[in-house]
Amino acid sequence: MENKGSLSHSRSENNASGNCNGVQSLKRRKIIEQKKVTDQLIEVACAQKDHLSPFPSLRHYNRGGLSLYLQSGRGNKLSCSVKKYIQNLLKINMEGPYGSQWPTEEKVKHREMVSTQARYIFVHEASHANANGKPSKSDAEKTSTTLNKKDPMVAFVHFRFIIEEMIPVLYVYELQIEPRFQGRGLGTFLMELIELIACKNCMGAVVFTVQKANFKALNFYRNRLRYTISSISPSRANSLMATDASYEILCKAFNEEAKAVLEGDMNTGAMGVSL
Repeated sequence: MENKGSLSHSRSENNASGNCNGVQSLKRRKIIEQKKVTDQLIEVACAQKDHLSPFPSLRHYNRGGLSLYLQSGRGNKLSCSVKKYIQNLLKINMEGPYGSQWPTEEKVKHREMVSTQARYIFVHEASHANANGKPSKSDAEKTSTTLNKKDPMVAFVHFRFIIEEMIPVLYVYELQIEPRFQGRGLGTFLMELIELIACKNCMGAVVFTVQKANFKALNFYRNRLRYTISSISPSRANSLMATDASYEILCKAFNEEAKAVLEGDMNTGAMGVSL
């Protein structure tokens, strides 16, 4: 005959084990459900043909003596002239910050720029401005990604919708502006537009990578635009990599979950710099 005390203890252990398995099963279901929702958000965002269409008034930039218009593009639909332009501007702006790493990074960037996931905002000078100095309606509505000699390209943004740490994010791969157009508010305008696109598509954050040697860019993003060094950046995520990594990952989160995961509890503050 089995001892009643032993039988009771055995039942308690079984109940505890069952409760534990139930909790784990519930957690797995929640993770699977969250992944489905996140994947669907990314799929819907990627399917959009023109991410500028919800913001018609922002298709042009008319400040600081500039008259520019914006158009959308995709990595797998770039013309040869646009590919060459992107390659040349990347070399002009990034060879210095990357230093000896540039030959390797240049090859990586050339592959990335034509990815089917790559989305673009191209910025052109407007050849035909109206009486107010703004681009004509026909200029602002152009969607071709060929390089028009009459409307030269002066900047571009390469971005993607991806998942970071289970959070749907808009990841900025490149924000490149020709040197003669820098310091005239265009970079701030483009990043504010990127943030609007991210929020419109229910992304949890905007994320991007900046070379530590690119002091001007780091100051711009952290001070002017209030971006934070992300908790997934090597300097915060891995103390062994902190000194070896040549880059930082910056982010701006738009909801509490994204803030908790991508920004963490580090109070970065802001360095006072006038740009």
